[in-house]
Amino acid sequence: MPLRIIARLDVKPPTVVKPIRFEGNRQIGNPRELARKYYDQGADEIFYLDIVASLYQRNIIIEGVTDTSEDLFIPFAAGGGVRTISDFELLLHHGVDNVVINTYALQQDPTIIERAAMIFGSQAVVVHIEAKKMGSRWECYSDCGRSRSGKDVLDWVEEIQDLGAGEIFVSSVDADGLQQGFDIALIKEVVSAANVPVVAGSGAGSLEHIHAMILQAKPDAVAIASILHYDITTISEIKHYLHDHGIEVTL
Repeated sequence: MPLRIIARLDVKPPTVVKPIRFEGNRQIGNPRELARKYYDQGADEIFYLDIVASLYQRNIIIEGVTDTSEDLFIPFAAGGGVRTISDFELLLHHGVDNVVINTYALQQDPTIIERAAMIFGSQAVVVHIEAKKMGSRWECYSDCGRSRSGKDVLDWVEEIQDLGAGEIFVSSVDADGLQQGFDIALIKEVVSAANVPVVAGSGAGSLEHIHAMILQAKPDAVAIASILHYDITTISEIKHYLHDHGIEVTL
């Protein structure tokens, strides 16, 4: 299967923002306009993450989701503040193909993954892992990298797979937004432990960073934010670079 290139939109409604290590959100622009821009560049998928919904203990603002997805004809994943099966249902009925969940499943009730997978299918359930290095291992965090869970990342990978998660999206709190390269060791271990597709995120600062991570960690997809938002490169340039370096992508 070709490697997927995903454009990641971290949203603090009504604006796309770009945090550094999940802190200090810099305003980037309008979600709908950016989603359309990256779609036109050739993105295989868009991730829309309301990064403050769980932190503020509110539901995702559905109007922002539907507005962003309106002009897209590629898979669209969204999450933020998802706590119930009704939240899954609402998103899936308003232009969302896959629902992203983290905080509630990690901190309160993991069985929501199992219930959602049984009702909507595993392919609709994406579990976001916010990982932070603790000694020689990684711990799962939530609430936009603010809240510790005490759960080891690889133990959580095993648990969520058993519950029926269809995809894992792994972000590094330590590397996010720095544009200094991915936490390749983290991604490699998650990919090795997973029997479902893994999306790798956090840390891309150059085409070389993306290529090196893919070669070493072998994820199924990569989620890109900063270097797209700051016009350092485009989806098309990323794809052609990877293609020219022997990585199968959809051009």
